[in-house]
Amino acid sequence: MSGAGAAKTAEIAARVEAFVRDVVVPYEKDPRCGNHGPTDALVAELREKARAAGVLTPHILADGSHLTQRETATVLKASGLSPLGPVAVNTMAPDEGNMYLLGKVGSSEMKERFLKPMIEGRARSAFFMTEPAGEGGAGSDPSMMQTTAVQDGNHWVINGRKTFITGAKGAKVGIVMAKSTAGACMFVVDLPDPAIRIDRVIDTIDSSMPGGHSMVTIDNLRVPADQMLGENGGGFNYAQVRLSPARLSHCMRWFGATKRANEIATAYAVKRHAFGKPLIDHEGVGFMLADNLIDLKQAELMIDWCADVLDTGVLGTAESSMAKVAVSEALYRVADRCVQVMGGTGVSTDTIVEQVFREVRAFRIYDGPTEVHKWSLAKKIKRDAAKSAST
Repeated sequence: MSGAGAAKTAEIAARVEAFVRDVVVPYEKDPRCGNHGPTDALVAELREKARAAGVLTPHILADGSHLTQRETATVLKASGLSPLGPVAVNTMAPDEGNMYLLGKVGSSEMKERFLKPMIEGRARSAFFMTEPAGEGGAGSDPSMMQTTAVQDGNHWVINGRKTFITGAKGAKVGIVMAKSTAGACMFVVDLPDPAIRIDRVIDTIDSSMPGGHSMVTIDNLRVPADQMLGENGGGFNYAQVRLSPARLSHCMRWFGATKRANEIATAYAVKRHAFGKPLIDHEGVGFMLADNLIDLKQAELMIDWCADVLDTGVLGTAESSMAKVAVSEALYRVADRCVQVMGGTGVSTDTIVEQVFREVRAFRIYDGPTEVHKWSLAKKIKRDAAKSAST
């Protein structure tokens, strides 16, 4: 996969930003935006407009090549300027990460059958990995996976329970993670399938992702052997191929959303007067907005640094963990200050600031809680220290 070049990337990002600000933002009050995300009808409407504007799936070029991670960062930050932006232009999780994984690992048949309609924005997808904590299943520790895959002739039979499966309701493509006798493995499946039952869509703090987050039972799902993604037992390795860029793309999109929240809070502080002067002239408010600029710039630099690391071809597991922690925590501080600056308006739905605050709060948990990433980094520090001591 080759890059598009700085000038071309800047032009793509500029068109995406203009589309999001001019076309997508007016949809933020659309009644089809519910607690479990925008409806599929709204998604289809927005994507038709993105297709007409030439900004649908902008991180994958017409020849099938993918922008570099650094170039993707430029484009996805622009797409995130509205919570609906990534949905509209098809850079939303989990589709963006699933497209990346299928592009890297999928067979030519898989790419034609599953990846192509996703790139075209005509199919949503879901990634079935997380399992119910109360049942001892895999969450931040994927080695606890209980979903099983048993070979039966030229098929695999999958059984298990999954939870917080983003976008499962309404998805047409699924990537299911299960364990065989050889270890973890992945399967690509058509959805819906009667063997994959959505027990309920969970009410969560966030509301930007189509289909919401589902609790799912997989009951004797039969999958043809040629729909195993990659090799039997290679599932954890493929998960790492997907997870490092996916963590970073979360940072990219939510950076855009938080940048917009700060724009709204800044405009409010400049116009709103209290105690004889604009809010921004009160040191307590002005300093919060100054801190926002600092946190946003540090987050941006962290994203770009990690993107550069991934573009060297390494997995970048530690680097993506550092970026995910630093960016999610910084963006949460920014969103929190925006709410505080705007007072009562900040906790209302009159602007998207309240939603961005909720979304970014969830981001501190999604794709690995801050504490799990720090624990992983601490283990690496210990390993590196042991290596240094032995040399």
